[in-house]
Amino acid sequence: MSVKGKLLLVEDSDAQGSRIQAMLERQGYQVLWARSGIEGLKLARSERPDLVVLDVVMQDMDGLSVCRWLKMSGESRDIPIIMLTVRGELQERVEGLNVGADDYLPKPFADEELEARIFAALRVKAAEVELKKRNVELQSMLHHVEALAITDPLTGLFNRRRFDDVLRREFAVTKRYGTPLCCLMVDVDYFKRINDLYGHEAGDRVLKGVAGRLTIRLREVDTAARFGGEEFAILLPQTPKQGALVVAERMAAVVRQEHFDFDDGSASVTVSIGLADGRDVTGNAPEGLVKAADSALYLAKSRGRDQVVVYSSEAEPPG
Repeated sequence: MSVKGKLLLVEDSDAQGSRIQAMLERQGYQVLWARSGIEGLKLARSERPDLVVLDVVMQDMDGLSVCRWLKMSGESRDIPIIMLTVRGELQERVEGLNVGADDYLPKPFADEELEARIFAALRVKAAEVELKKRNVELQSMLHHVEALAITDPLTGLFNRRRFDDVLRREFAVTKRYGTPLCCLMVDVDYFKRINDLYGHEAGDRVLKGVAGRLTIRLREVDTAARFGGEEFAILLPQTPKQGALVVAERMAAVVRQEHFDFDDGSASVTVSIGLADGRDVTGNAPEGLVKAADSALYLAKSRGRDQVVVYSSEAEPPG
């Protein structure tokens, strides 16, 4: 016969303990018998039983204290407890339930009733375990869906939607507290030529490779996103313009070292980068920061590409 579950019996009476143990073992349970409250606490923590049958009246430590300690411990608080006593006063039953007992059975009791109460408690526990499992699975699924909603599937970077959300938050912070915030707009040079020569699969490989290079050594507070097509956007909070320029130059150099091999050829790529600071923007529209960085990017491309240009209001491109 298969074991229905592992039970811990805490009973200091040899006569009562041996009778209950024998009865439960006949019903198909594995029974650990602790002959004192202290021993019961030790076995509960070391053996992790499925359920505890606990006598209230014991000499060394009464069952109410044992129950209270079991429910205070993270290792045993979820173990169901059925309390037994020769006394059946209402106040004692209430006290037992208040300290965490799941059920209460006065002595003398019919063996069938104890078996039924154990079965019911284990069924409730199994349902709770299943519910927790389903909740964990549901939370995992929700996190996955949320991640998909804000992630670009090709590069693994944040998407435009997520970037816009972070931009609004960071821009509000920099306007309120006067902290620096820089934005980089990055464009892969001559990307159409790669698609035309080697195909869109090769183009996807280039985008993923560039995305990986751009995010090297970025901080956790920085945000990198695929802005659209072959264009990327990067926010650098708490970074002054000179520090952002160092980051941008390093990105351009790292990408410049990347080499891609395809089935019918190979290519190296470069990027053009436009840089703008939150202080370059008048008004409270966060889109102005992106527009300023995009203006600097336009100049970088018009000046020959493969370079970083810092935004200047005097050098805005036409249109």
